[in-house]
Amino acid sequence: MARRAAIAHATYSPEVRHPVEVGADQEAHLVAWLSKRLGAPLRVPQLDEVGYSLVGGRLLPGDTGPVANFMYQTQKGARITLYVRTEVAGNRETAFRYAEEGRVRVFYWVDRKMGYALSSGDISKDELLKVANTVYQQLNP
Repeated sequence: MARRAAIAHATYSPEVRHPVEVGADQEAHLVAWLSKRLGAPLRVPQLDEVGYSLVGGRLLPGDTGPVANFMYQTQKGARITLYVRTEVAGNRETAFRYAEEGRVRVFYWVDRKMGYALSSGDISKDELLKVANTVYQQLNP
């Protein structure tokens, strides 16, 4: 999962004109569409408190089905992506794991039947962990 998330991040985060399929201005539509495609209710974390605003998202192919990819950006243009997939049932490990794929850093974890991976090539490992903790807290209130 970390590798596929890193590849998606490296592919779409440099895009200027088309970084996402559906912009943040259509957030309700984006969440409904991706939830339907993944077959699970999704929530989009609000990361303004850690300096990131939602750019939007897109649908991606995964190993076993569709994947949601949400992109966030700081005012200075640093981007992170949140890769969300389903069908990871049976995995009881919820601890954060860390991987580096080239220049992209990824924190990933599994929670129930959902898998999450937060990626960035623009910020430090410590900063990415801070954002990952914020994402986790919002997805698991």
